[in-house]
Amino acid sequence: MNPQRRRWLLAAAAAPWLASCAVLPSSGPPSLPREFRGAWVATVANIDWPSRPGLPAAEQRAEMHALLERAQAIGLNAIVLQVRPSADAIYPSALEPWSEYLSGTSGQAPDEAWDPLAEWVASAHARGLELHAWFNPYRARHSLARSPAAPTHVLNAEPQIVRAYGDQHWMDPAEPRAVERLLAVVRDVLQRYDVDGVHIDDYFYPYPIRDAQGAEQPFPDDAPWQRHLAAGGTPDRAAWRRAQVDALVERLYREVHSSKPWVRVGVSPFGLPRPERRPPGIEGFSQYDKLYADVERWLVQGWLDYLAPQLYWPIAPAPQAFAVLQRIWRESNPRGRHVWPGLFTSRLGAERNPYDAAEVLAQVALTRHAGAIRDGHLHFSMVALLQDRDGIATRLRTGPYAQAALTPATPWLDEPPPQPPTHAWQPRTRELRVTQGVGAPLRQTVLWSLQAGGWRWQALPMPQAMPLRLPFDTKSAWLVGIGRSGLESRSVRVF
Repeated sequence: MNPQRRRWLLAAAAAPWLASCAVLPSSGPPSLPREFRGAWVATVANIDWPSRPGLPAAEQRAEMHALLERAQAIGLNAIVLQVRPSADAIYPSALEPWSEYLSGTSGQAPDEAWDPLAEWVASAHARGLELHAWFNPYRARHSLARSPAAPTHVLNAEPQIVRAYGDQHWMDPAEPRAVERLLAVVRDVLQRYDVDGVHIDDYFYPYPIRDAQGAEQPFPDDAPWQRHLAAGGTPDRAAWRRAQVDALVERLYREVHSSKPWVRVGVSPFGLPRPERRPPGIEGFSQYDKLYADVERWLVQGWLDYLAPQLYWPIAPAPQAFAVLQRIWRESNPRGRHVWPGLFTSRLGAERNPYDAAEVLAQVALTRHAGAIRDGHLHFSMVALLQDRDGIATRLRTGPYAQAALTPATPWLDEPPPQPPTHAWQPRTRELRVTQGVGAPLRQTVLWSLQAGGWRWQALPMPQAMPLRLPFDTKSAWLVGIGRSGLESRSVRVF
């Protein structure tokens, strides 16, 4: 092996921020590695954060920072944080009450004045992590809720749009006010917080429940259904329900980009496609027929920027085979949107049908394609990584995440390419100061430096308050600005 190549490979193993390829010193920096490496942080039922309701704000804050530090150390680059678990909020809101999963009581503010979401966003960005705001569209009350709903909660403020179904409550997707409430909440978050994405999950119409005899119970939406029929609507109730969900997804996409064109819209549906589009051997629950989610249509229409289908099954051939399902979703994507599968990482250590770390690592490998710069995946959920179940966090950090990656760019969004940052270089002290240039704000700046082992890169969150000190063996340095939708500026040479 060429000695220079061998030195570069050894350096790559030791430095997670080293670029994935070495180039000759006479050429410019290589392409940046790109991969979406996300994790869901669920607040409902205190799955991930905070660890229990009623924690003092200081402890909630400490847990938040520990989680983000862990995410950064593992090699993640995005957090999908649940900000609206059940028609409530984990931030101060005039539209919905404080979540009981923070204070322990619906509508009760934290024990000290702070804005958890603002600190989540700022702290994530300071660590080079994206922060996507995750909204549950229709759930009004979870079965594990313990405190009475606050007077401002939808159960009390607008009970006419809420339906009891099993041991939970749902806002009826066919009630216009249910849609308006969600969109108002999303607009409020976009206006007040610098989030990178708006994310909705698989809870559209609720998963069916059965009675003691095993009979499936109908969702109680007779009131809007009768209004539909009285107005001369078609008698296909399933198609009517799908139309309600389609309208929500289309409006959400349009309104998010009308407010902030660079914010990505993501949907995380149940992982099985429509029955007639499944290859032989794939079978199981139909979200098209039961949740009334026509996900394939959303891809065709381009009503999302990334799809994170919940592929919560193993790779091995089965009625729900991970590898087959990933291929189906990629092939159902005529507009070339991002497809980043959701991995059931929290199945590690589960009592029933548990995974081992090797299964998760193999699934990560399957989400990667030779030469691709738009690959990615999400882990459900962060708790399994925090606990390092079966060594998964350690094995990710030293394996597929050993080299850092930026999240993929989303070039179809209506945001112009960013302008490069400005800089001041002091050769005597080897200090480099990087500042925001003209044009739209930069999310990050990438510093490329050519050293003995090859090109290295480092992502710098913007703005940068402190100057950087470059090693004396740095032969050349370049800067590239990264815009809010991931687009790159032209590179500028420092020296």
